[in-house]
Amino acid sequence: MTIRIVTGTGTGVGKTIATAALAVVSPGPVTVVKPVQSGVGDGSPSDAEVVHALTGCAVEEWTRLDEPLAPDTAARRAGVQIPPVSEYADRLASLGPGDGTVLVEGAGGLLVRLDTDGGTLLDLAASLAERVPVEVVVVVTAGLGTLNHTELTVGALRARGLEVSGLIIGSWPQQPDLAERCNLEDLPRVSDVPLLAVLPEGAGTLGRDEFRAQSEGWFRNQR
Repeated sequence: MTIRIVTGTGTGVGKTIATAALAVVSPGPVTVVKPVQSGVGDGSPSDAEVVHALTGCAVEEWTRLDEPLAPDTAARRAGVQIPPVSEYADRLASLGPGDGTVLVEGAGGLLVRLDTDGGTLLDLAASLAERVPVEVVVVVTAGLGTLNHTELTVGALRARGLEVSGLIIGSWPQQPDLAERCNLEDLPRVSDVPLLAVLPEGAGTLGRDEFRAQSEGWFRNQR
């Protein structure tokens, strides 16, 4: 069983669509796990539901919170107890051996608190890596500022002994500007992490058949 943690340099970078694309190209049966999902109170589709709609793969969603806030803030405001990160790590580690792939999509950026004890996706990944092999993929933006955000995220992972297997640009504009064109080459250069894929702007609006058919072409290197 391969476990891939999918994180981003921030909120709104295209993490869910990148997770869906990874689900299409990953080997064996694929399960996407969303440990914590906030912002479901307005009835809009959750990230797991979006991934399932685009890919048809199995999805699991473990904790749901109504308000579109960081999970620890949403939980405190709702007056509810949510599981600690260690419990999520235990559940993931117990999924057992096999030939499939488990994709774990975080919430927001790497250091967003997933529980009310201060546990983050970084803590979850580090705890999990002590027991099972873990890969980390970082989803990044294309434009100005992304080099700094990417280096900070990759640096935080490396400081905990976690290497990043690749970057994914979550949304590539139809008419990229100078900074975006330069970042296409500069992202792997400054981070020393390969660029796995570039997802086109609007990829999440495709139907399932079209999304699955196009996903392979978005990846620049083999997984």
